[in-house]
Amino acid sequence: MSQTRIDFRQTKFLISAPDIAHLDKHLPGDVGVEIAFAGRSNAGKSSALNALTEQKNLARTSKTPGRTQLINVFELDEHRRLVDLPGYGFAKVPLEMKRKWQNALGEYLQKRECLSGVVVLMDIRHPLKDLDRQMIEWSVASQIPVLALLTKSDKLSQSEKMKTVNTVRKELAEFGDWVAVESFSALKGTGKPKVLSILEAWCNPDWLNDQIAEGKAE
Repeated sequence: MSQTRIDFRQTKFLISAPDIAHLDKHLPGDVGVEIAFAGRSNAGKSSALNALTEQKNLARTSKTPGRTQLINVFELDEHRRLVDLPGYGFAKVPLEMKRKWQNALGEYLQKRECLSGVVVLMDIRHPLKDLDRQMIEWSVASQIPVLALLTKSDKLSQSEKMKTVNTVRKELAEFGDWVAVESFSALKGTGKPKVLSILEAWCNPDWLNDQIAEGKAE
């Protein structure tokens, strides 16, 4: 089955929800393909989504990290979606709210059958914090491929950037092909073609193409 080309510039906002139960109510079932974006609240998640889709305001950015308290779903086409998960580990909010976000993250990763891949975004200057590692381990344990995306790469020199990428790849080598590591700059656009190629591959699992061909994924 040939791979369907995805125009990420056509991405549009679909829905916001506080938890997976609300997603189930408002989405057409746990079907198709979803790619989740997760990361600490200061990892530049919204900026990365805007840069990858070439839309300035698709995902809301804020000078105060941690404002994204909902699961935000964006539609690529009728079968494929990008999911912006609540940021974790930084926001100055009550502990009860943090626990609620963590529960939503864990529930989504463990129960969402249509999840095809997880992008774990980390500031390249501060990679692999405890919650980042936990997110990667959760995903791999569920047999979901991960892209460890080292953001804000424009903040480092070329040599520093490559050194950090190689260090992170070495530290995540135990997960084999389940985890890819790439650097990215939303400001400069560096790394964008590689990231899009990975996302496009995740958008095209053989089972989805077979469903579409047979007219089942409608």
